[in-house]
Formats: sequence, C-alpha cells, structure tokens
Amino acid sequence: MSSYHIPVLLNESVDGLNINPRGNYVDVTFGGGGHSREILGRLEDGRLIAFDQDPDATANIPDDPRLIFLRQNFSFLSNNLKYLGIDSVDGIIADLGVSSHQFDRPERGFSFRMKGDLDMRMNPDAAFSARELVTEYSEQELIRIFSAYGEIRNARTLGRCIIENRKRKEIISTEDLIEAVAGCTPRHGEYKYLAKVFQALRIEVNKELNGLEQLLIQSVDVIKEGGRLVILSYHSLEDRMVKNFIRYGDFSMEKESDIYGGRKLPFKAVNRKVILPGPGETDRNPRARSARLRIAERTGNK
Repeated sequence: MSSYHIPVLLNESVDGLNINPRGNYVDVTFGGGGHSREILGRLEDGRLIAFDQDPDATANIPDDPRLIFLRQNFSFLSNNLKYLGIDSVDGIIADLGVSSHQFDRPERGFSFRMKGDLDMRMNPDAAFSARELVTEYSEQELIRIFSAYGEIRNARTLGRCIIENRKRKEIISTEDLIEAVAGCTPRHGEYKYLAKVFQALRIEVNKELNGLEQLLIQSVDVIKEGGRLVILSYHSLEDRMVKNFIRYGDFSMEKESDIYGGRKLPFKAVNRKVILPGPGETDRNPRARSARLRIAERTGNK
C-alpha cells in the first residue's frame, strides 16, 4: 500500500470523522486504501463504502466484510448509496490528490518529469484524454483552461503556442507537450510552470472541479445531522471551493439567511483554520507539502 500511495494527514483526517464504531462512512477516493484501512480499524460493526474509478486501486482492497468497494466516480455518490439501500451516512472523507502510483507510472502521463503517453485520465476507460484535448481544443478553449485551472499568467501566449506547434507536429506524449510549450516556458521557475500546465490539463480531462462540486452538493443530503465531511485538497482552486461551501453553503459566497436574518448553513467548520502537514510529515512525504485539510459538521439546516 505504501508504495502505491502514502496517505496524507492520516490521523488528523480520520480523527476529523469523529467515528462512531457502528456508523456508516464513505471514502470517495480509496486509492491505496490508507485512509480506508484506518477507518476500518476504528469500526466495530459499522460499514465503509469506498469509491475509486481507477482499476489499479482494486489491488489494494482489504478482505473485510465491512467494506463495499465501488469502481465509480464519486460524483455519482448519492445514486450509488440509494442502490445499496443506504439513506444517510455518518461521514465522508475525500483525498483529492493524484496518487503516488499514478504519478509514478509514465504511461499514465500525469508527470512532466517522465516520458510517457499524454493521457492523464483517472479512469483509463474514459474516452477523452489529454492527447485529445491538446489536439482538438480551440485556442480560446486552451486559454480558458490554462487561465482558470492553472492560473497561468501568459495563458493566451501558451494557448497560441500549442496551436502553432500542433500544426507542425502531433502532440502525443509528455515530451512532445514540453517541447511544444518551450517557447513560452520561463527560464526561471520552469518546473513550477510545467506543473501548472499539467494540472490545468488534468483538471479539464477529469472534470475534477465539476466532480468536487457534485460531491459537496450531494453531501448535504447524504450526511446525517452531526456527521462529518473531511476534505483533503492540494491546490487553491479545490481548497477555495471547499472553504466557500462550508462557509456559505453554496458557491456564490453569499450567506443565505432566513426571514429573521439568521444564517441557514448545512455545515459548520470544525477547524476554523485549515490544517497543514507538519515538517516531519513533509520530510517523509514531500508530496504532502501542498495538502490542505478542512473538516465540517452537518447541521440540521438544508
């Protein structure tokens, strides 16, 4: 399991669930199974439902009758729980990062540090990959994703650069992409820039922010009063969505009030300040450096 992925903020995130040994919990990002195993270790006759769309994750499923594994995208959370006959759960945990296993497999195309296919699909069975994206998207569409999902300052130049280079040579590998964007990659901060380029493509290919939005919306109906929502995010776009949803109850950044001016929020923050990994953890696992943990408790409001 540790070679597949080292779970980040393991104790802090599972502690955040405030586990009832007889409760029902959901791990929507099973991956290497680190968080799931810790949850199972704290359950008695409770249940854990785990989601992961990557078939590689199935190799990490423990032999435990209390675990139900679904090879599904967590954006279909509510429908899958209804299918299982589960009306509500005591807590949901999500680790939104790409697993070490996915980063370290060159053929998956997640890392600019490795030569491999330009893929980036969380679900290898999905039809649309990063290769199709850089081949088919218009200049305006490329500018949009690099600006919105990579927060890249020269997104316009970058989009134009890809359009011009794909006319001369097909972009089918990570190496091809790095070569195609070389003309607009800064001399200083090259790695940080390429990380943003790859992040933007990955988010678009997997519709990650759409999936997170669906998860947060469905969590209101799925988590019972007093239950917990635990989210680990790794970049500002995700963390901002989670923070605003907890604070405002939706994504408009406006507090909804009743006729008396009181706030009607479905969640209340358990940790007022975001929880960060300590230096000991980041020394052991450098990929934990960008992790941000937020924990919220379900109120009685809809």
